Amino acid sequence: MQFHLPPGKKIYFASDFHLGAPDAASSLEREKKVVAWLDQIKQDAHAVFLLGDIFDFWFEYRQAVPKGFIRFQGKLAELRDRHILIYFFTGNHDMWLFDYFTKELGIEIFRHPVTITVDNLKLLVGHGDGLGDPSFSYHILKWFFNSKICQWLFARIHPNLGIGIAKFWSRRSRVANTRKEEKFRGEEKEYLLVYCKKLEQQTHHDFYIFGHRHLPLDLKVTDHSRYINLGEWVHFSPYFEIADGQAELKSF
Repeated sequence: MQFHLPPGKKIYFASDFHLGAPDAASSLEREKKVVAWLDQIKQDAHAVFLLGDIFDFWFEYRQAVPKGFIRFQGKLAELRDRHILIYFFTGNHDMWLFDYFTKELGIEIFRHPVTITVDNLKLLVGHGDGLGDPSFSYHILKWFFNSKICQWLFARIHPNLGIGIAKFWSRRSRVANTRKEEKFRGEEKEYLLVYCKKLEQQTHHDFYIFGHRHLPLDLKVTDHSRYINLGEWVHFSPYFEIADGQAELKSF
């Protein structure tokens, strides 16, 4: 995927809005903040990358989707009507996005990291869950949830029950139970950084841009490569922008 930015245009990246968590009131407040950010960037945005866990839970039944998030979806529709490109990467909380956003809004969905170039910059972009993580049980669980049989079984549950179960599970999630901000673990325990360093030995990227970690990070991979984590919007409001060959992690 290649982009040649027109003069004055930018590409934006954000992730981990976790809309729906930990409760309706705080989620609505966060949703309004996300919408305000999207409204601000629409003036110069060429493309927007949403790197997963945008929703704390999402499942698309054949004829139904979860209620709520209308302000957010409406703003996405407005951006698309302005011919701004939007790309949606699934995260571990919203891996059950299928074709709703593609059919309704023309938003392309990605399930794995993708290499893109922006003018002379090469980037690897994705949600980041599981990359470099040595936990075997997590990889098995992720494989099962991504399997057709698991999705088929969940789709057999009535939405009132299925979404209710998911919301209960969501309230037990990491973001719902985090009372303090995440802390830097040290380079050897930052699994995504370790993953980036190993991959950089094989293929060069100027930037590795991920979410999932819940902590805004801008760390050196090599002297010519950096790892960016976009953090989350529960305690922070970070985003990454590229314009005129320059790239910067910012806060809204």
